Amino acid sequence: MATAGKVIKCKAAVAWEAGKPLSIEEVDVAPPQAMEVRVKILFTALCHTDVYFWEAKGQTPVFPRIFGHEAGGIVESVGEGVTELAPGDHVLPVFTGECKECPHCKSAESNMCDLLRINTDRGVMLSDGQSRFSINGKPIFHFVGTSTFSEYTVMHVGCVAKINPEAPLDKVCVLSCGISTGLGATINVAKPRKGSTVAIFGLGAVGLAAAEGARISGASRIIGIDLNPNRFEEAKKFGCTEFINPKDHDKPVQQVLAEMTNGGVDRSVECTGNIHAMIQAFECVHDGWGVAVLVGVPHKDAEFKTHPMNFLNERTLKGTFFGNYKPRTDLPNVVEMYMKKELEVEKFITHSVPFSEINTAFDLMHRGEGIRCIIRMED
Repeated sequence: MATAGKVIKCKAAVAWEAGKPLSIEEVDVAPPQAMEVRVKILFTALCHTDVYFWEAKGQTPVFPRIFGHEAGGIVESVGEGVTELAPGDHVLPVFTGECKECPHCKSAESNMCDLLRINTDRGVMLSDGQSRFSINGKPIFHFVGTSTFSEYTVMHVGCVAKINPEAPLDKVCVLSCGISTGLGATINVAKPRKGSTVAIFGLGAVGLAAAEGARISGASRIIGIDLNPNRFEEAKKFGCTEFINPKDHDKPVQQVLAEMTNGGVDRSVECTGNIHAMIQAFECVHDGWGVAVLVGVPHKDAEFKTHPMNFLNERTLKGTFFGNYKPRTDLPNVVEMYMKKELEVEKFITHSVPFSEINTAFDLMHRGEGIRCIIRMED
């Protein structure tokens, strides 16, 4: 492309300080260096992780910054040493990576790359410790190696998944984070058998994706647990058959579930990050074969407390990161699940706004409205 090797001037939504509305600015995006790619973002979505770090209440504030990590785009140019991608390729950026060289990447069991594992504090590129974004020569920091709230962004090649060019980017962009996290937690980690009973704690985007995974796996009962009963009707579209609002009961949720299921559920997936829900999700699975999977990220000081007999009675507790998917190896296959109509993505997308109205997406999330809001970069 004519822009290869040159600085590109484009629009980006910049967060100048914590919790303040994003501002659409003209930024300079430097060309990709070795093992980097520059991508034209066509569609991006807002994920709760963006909001969490934009609010910067519980972690190191890094500003000014360009947020965004759930997106779809087209490769504009590649840096030295990049052989797997070429200009024109359709790609999904991913907040974590796959270098393909480290022990984790070489393991069939892990997706926690040593080199490119998520780092929320780093606002610069790995190769030289510099940002590829600037305004009037002053650096604007990156976010989780992706920064998709910009018309162009630069990423390490290991954080970019090449996908089927026939796949509609305005739909499959949501697969690059939350949906795959929940889906994979069920399909890859909980692995419910056909006809089994699955409990899903938390019916936000990740929890609904976990329910979708249970539906695809052939679970016969999918029990959704949430404090917000307004989510129950929507969750039926994702396979949920029954619901529990803990506020409606004067006994622990794990006891309610045990009574509903003759001793406990076969599998549970926890998608809230609330430590009490995590303990409930473990204690509600059936002895002998029950498996609980933790997905939500807890408070940094949280402690998981349960009686050791719960383990000795053959209950299993697992954790997962990004649904155990390796970004470059596995995400193209998740896109193919959508293309084959095995996975329904449209029902996750409840709103769409032009890039100029990106702050509306933040407002929707704050109000708890909808599941995913797509931001159209070219409008």
